[in-house]
Amino acid sequence: MKTKLTSICAALMLLSSSLVHAAEVSPVIDSKSCDAPKYPKSALMNEETGTVVLGYLIGADGKVMDSRVDKSSGSKALDKAALTALALCKFKPGNKDGKVEQMWTKVEFVWKLE
Repeated sequence: MKTKLTSICAALMLLSSSLVHAAEVSPVIDSKSCDAPKYPKSALMNEETGTVVLGYLIGADGKVMDSRVDKSSGSKALDKAALTALALCKFKPGNKDGKVEQMWTKVEFVWKLE
């Protein structure tokens, strides 16, 4: 079975959070700072796919301080693999009124077999 991981790891900042707080800039993931999550063998064998929405608390230094699954892909294995791998990424920290501070951001990751 030929598989190809299509990762849409374009740190989707929910537009609503940017519109509500005009002076607030959400953290942004640096996708070049880490490897894409690897497909778990069990999920691959079961041909599981889906989109997971993850929440990360980013510190003023750009490092992940906390993480959570905001919306499951429907597969615990895929959710855990994405949560763990993307927590190793660096982020450009967010700021509020021009001051860098820790804040939550959302990242969407799509698991797809091709």
